[in-house]
Amino acid sequence: MAAKQIHVAVLMGGLSAEREVSLRSGEACGDALETQGYRVSLLDVGHDVAARLAELAPDVCFNALHGRFGEDGCIQGVLETMGIPYTHSGVLASALAMHKERAKAVLAASGVPVAESVVITRAEAARAHAMKPPYVIKPPTEGSSVGVFIIREDHAHPPQELTSSDWAFGELVMVERFIAGRELTCAVMGEEALGVIEIRPAGGLTFYDYVSKYAPGGSIHVLPAPLKPNVYQLVQKLSLAAHRALGCRGVSRSDFRYDDRPDGTGELICLEVNTQPGMTSTSLVPELAAHSGRSFGDLVRWIVEDASCNR
Repeated sequence: MAAKQIHVAVLMGGLSAEREVSLRSGEACGDALETQGYRVSLLDVGHDVAARLAELAPDVCFNALHGRFGEDGCIQGVLETMGIPYTHSGVLASALAMHKERAKAVLAASGVPVAESVVITRAEAARAHAMKPPYVIKPPTEGSSVGVFIIREDHAHPPQELTSSDWAFGELVMVERFIAGRELTCAVMGEEALGVIEIRPAGGLTFYDYVSKYAPGGSIHVLPAPLKPNVYQLVQKLSLAAHRALGCRGVSRSDFRYDDRPDGTGELICLEVNTQPGMTSTSLVPELAAHSGRSFGDLVRWIVEDASCNR
């Protein structure tokens, strides 16, 4: 089937805390797909998504959703039920990767190093230190660094924001050992590990938070990351291992911390695997694809051509 005959519904927006960046990802992908000759419908996903899809009757869905419902296996289940081919990972891999603690158990069993952590209630996390600082508190089923706190050695008490009445990230939080050092990321495209980027927060920001990820100039991307060849290759090897261990499909991106400080541990730790990585103008996967010789148009075309059910 020629590209001009294929109707692609780009799923975007959605119901999660990452709605705004998903809208930007969807618009960018929709524009690129139209340039590639596809017929494109942009669909801002709500609770009526099944009815909307039945009306549109697309040949394939390009999943540009981020966070809950779009990245946790829910929308994948809807598409499987409707028999519409879709991009990125399937139901099981999406649900597993989205739950950080359960994903880490699978990764560790596959030889991918992860940081020690525990899942407790937010009330418990606010009452007293769950582990010796420094450590990180994060929602176990959110992305884009939303709801994340870094607890340093000089913090006498945990963050009391956890007890706020407007806390929107669930009753459970993950408390994880803080890994000092450099922030690294590597994408996998099919069965190919792409390059490795080092991410450096800019503008006085202390870590790669939501602003660093999505604000223009919020972070500095160093590609290729200035690493010794054996470390660079190890990041690629572990990214591919993580992709396979969780059963990911299409494109994924794995995030790491590497403690190569003069007095550091030297450890390379996988933080998480993203099954729906961002596709905005500041996103990492398009940058990694370009470094491998693929334009943004080439990337979205490959993702659509890879789409299927039973993923």
